[in-house]
Amino acid sequence: MDNFKYTCKTEVHFGKDEHLKVGEYIRPFGQKVLIHYDGNRIETNGLLDAVTESLRNQGIDYVTLNNVVPNPLLSGVHEGVALCVEQKIDFILAIGGGSVIDSAKSIAMGVPYAGDVWDFFTGQETPQNVLPVGVILTICGSGSEMSESAIITHDELKLKKGVDNAQLYPRFAILNPELTFSLPKPLLASGIADAVSHTLERYFTTTECSLLNDYMMEGLLKMLLDISPALMQDNTNYNLMSEYMWAATICHNGLFDTGRSSDWASHRIEHEISGLYNITHGAGMAIIFPAWMKHLVEKNKLERLVRLAENLFDVKSGSDLDKANAAIAGFEQAFKAMNLSISLTESNIPLDEFDKIAQQALNGNETLGRYIQLNHQDIIRVLELAS
Repeated sequence: MDNFKYTCKTEVHFGKDEHLKVGEYIRPFGQKVLIHYDGNRIETNGLLDAVTESLRNQGIDYVTLNNVVPNPLLSGVHEGVALCVEQKIDFILAIGGGSVIDSAKSIAMGVPYAGDVWDFFTGQETPQNVLPVGVILTICGSGSEMSESAIITHDELKLKKGVDNAQLYPRFAILNPELTFSLPKPLLASGIADAVSHTLERYFTTTECSLLNDYMMEGLLKMLLDISPALMQDNTNYNLMSEYMWAATICHNGLFDTGRSSDWASHRIEHEISGLYNITHGAGMAIIFPAWMKHLVEKNKLERLVRLAENLFDVKSGSDLDKANAAIAGFEQAFKAMNLSISLTESNIPLDEFDKIAQQALNGNETLGRYIQLNHQDIIRVLELAS
């Protein structure tokens, strides 16, 4: 196990009716709030009214901004920054999933900064002062509610980039499974695939002897795959949604990074695809991760796949190659059972820009990933396997 330092600054409030206390949770941090969300779902289901009532009861003023799209855009962040500066906002409340939370974090970076918030995403600048952010989670999967990361897309350049900074941990995250009950099934499936991919990125490690995290991740993956058919049938099952909601949060809060390396090549490749073609991130991961695994097989890097086959899919017989292929097939079958596509062609993604995707994913580096290092041609091969 490698040396590590683990910090997670987000306070979690889990359970029924916790969103009704949001005013109490915000009060120590601010007196004028930007309520940031996407679409009209929280307006029609009464959640927005409940939130604003809680704020008024605590004497907290607020303004709203409903401008977030899947794969949140820099232009929307610019709009939010301008509104916050004009209204003298001192706290941002994100209500939604990863897109809303990442947009809120980006706005929080941009408000105190004199330049363009995109500077943080290109690495030209590091955030020095960030507005506090809180979350009411209504879409599970991204893990952004308890992470130090934010990812947005530049509208004009079609580039999707991220920032990791300890100041981006939300001050609190409210996780009430009941608030996810109206979630459309495609978004539920995409979120499950996203949670699976976040776990797998950490599972594929070069670190020797990190058994505790191996066993925790295998257990989490097995639980997600076991409950996903029932969740897709009935996502109003409070107990199952509770298990999924908490699993999707903890698999991306840094716990599984402790004492080990992780890979992240598949995420970098998918970010370029969703940045260019606006596919939902989790749906993109359901395509790219199995293709990346197939590339591992081609490179005869089978050890972790064999362990997944044995411990996750109970494949005990056959050669290592047979087991590796069985693990890949197991994930593909699970994704297909949730009506997720497992190929670029099925998702109507063009197949003629692989070179561009590879170049953007590398971002000036020679290789991508840690478990196996991908060069330009390797990335193209992964994309071919995903076709």
